[in-house]
Amino acid sequence: MKLYALIAFVFLLSSATHRIKTPPVRASVNYDQLKEIIEKNDDKLYVVNFWATWCRPCIEELPHFLEVSSAYENQAPFQMILVSLDKAELLETDVAQMITKLNIDNDVYLLDDNKRMNYWISAVDSTWSGAIPATVFYKNGQKLHFTEGQLTKEELTTIIQKHL
Repeated sequence: MKLYALIAFVFLLSSATHRIKTPPVRASVNYDQLKEIIEKNDDKLYVVNFWATWCRPCIEELPHFLEVSSAYENQAPFQMILVSLDKAELLETDVAQMITKLNIDNDVYLLDDNKRMNYWISAVDSTWSGAIPATVFYKNGQKLHFTEGQLTKEELTTIIQKHL
């Protein structure tokens, strides 16, 4: 009887653990909140990728970003942040499903600031047309590099190594 109770307990604990695990979506944020997160003066390199679930080039490049992020995760001065530009109401559905599908464990924020998009797009980079994917690199509150369009794994790695 004790063996059955132990097996039932382990099964219950295991299934509860799987239900509790949620994608690492931090929150829906506006640009000012995002800016506070990525422009810290902490000697850390922030790689910020703007993407959306409906953007095919974004989804194609995300596995490269995840692989590179995983390679650098034990290096203290590095953090990759993925910023979804999906509609806020898709945070718990499409965005969460994509995070699960791609097994994303990086910080993910949904930028819900559509009314001010003309402001924050040019604030991120004056050359940014607003097309995605787009990636910006920050360190100590300073923008170091901006790329509009897809990055290969090699290009991403080269830029990171240059600024670490």
